[in-house]
Amino acid sequence: MIPYARQSIARADVDAVVEVLNSDYLTQGEVVPAFERALAEFCGAAHAVAVSNATSALHLAVAALGLGPGDLLWTSPISFVASANCGRYCGAEVEFVDIDPRTYTIDPQALGARLEAAERIGRLPKVVVIVDFAGQPCALDQIGALRRRYGFAIVEDASHAIGSRYRGARVGAPGLADVTVFSFHPVKIITTGEGGAAVTEDAGLAARMALLRSHGVTRDPATMLDPDHAPWEYEQIALGYNYRLTEIQAALGMAQLRRIDGFLARRRRIAARYDAALAGLPLVLPYQARDAESAYHLYPIQVEGGSRLDRRGLYDALRERGIGTNVHYIPIESQPYYRERLPAGAISPVAQAYYRRALSLPMYAALADDEQDRVIETLRALVQ
Repeated sequence: MIPYARQSIARADVDAVVEVLNSDYLTQGEVVPAFERALAEFCGAAHAVAVSNATSALHLAVAALGLGPGDLLWTSPISFVASANCGRYCGAEVEFVDIDPRTYTIDPQALGARLEAAERIGRLPKVVVIVDFAGQPCALDQIGALRRRYGFAIVEDASHAIGSRYRGARVGAPGLADVTVFSFHPVKIITTGEGGAAVTEDAGLAARMALLRSHGVTRDPATMLDPDHAPWEYEQIALGYNYRLTEIQAALGMAQLRRIDGFLARRRRIAARYDAALAGLPLVLPYQARDAESAYHLYPIQVEGGSRLDRRGLYDALRERGIGTNVHYIPIESQPYYRERLPAGAISPVAQAYYRRALSLPMYAALADDEQDRVIETLRALVQ
């Protein structure tokens, strides 16, 4: 079976993990801060906060921004449920903004229209979680202009997009979002096993996320309330969580980050080979925005009406032939939990139309040319 995604682990990755296993600290040592510094430098950001997974990073980001009961969070329906759940964790209401039919990210025109209507009724979102779907960055300039007009905060869910660029700057660079979140799950660009991070230019937000990451507990004399504390004392000054990353995971992340340029180059070569080989078939291929550069976490296609098989038929046929495919994603608004919390008929028509035809082809750095050729030849035979 050729999977739709998989990690790439080299000897250097294993050695980095073993080194930590042979050290004095498996958690809360010096490797996590070193990984954070390396990640911030890679993105061009001032601060990085490494955490247990991207879901916890999203939660910390919106909590640090002050999202709470009575507030509203908007996000894309085409994402994993975590992009919306982070708002519910804080007691906020969640609504969805439809996607651009080419990039599959939040449509700035749809967002602008929704904001204009929301302003009239005094119900603007406090946070908008934008999603860099499949590695394609959102239209950050247009969304940023809307932020300046309407005053919401932007959390960029870049779980698919570490190494992507928007107008020459890496995703996570200054001026593009209040907080940018990355995932290091094994199917993502780089992995820590499980893990995630949030990067930001705002020192206050970074400090708040770091505090909440570790139970809301501080040992820092600068933030403790008791100036005469004993050396063993600590203070809980907020209600936080245990969202820490281990030294073992951070060591793997450091080793993977050293390999990221090769991973990105390989993914882009695989995408280019798919683009060339699948052109002219009854398929919609991924669109690459002119002012962006995708990291190609996924290679999502849409099956058109001229195909011999529909999406379900193609999914089954490919898997029967040993080719792993997947569907990214069921619109979050279609999930039972959110259906019962949204007004009747509140759907995103572009997102729903995309979902009905969507299929993700194998895409990972270790995918060999002959394996990709097998995917291409099998797909061509099934759709023509």
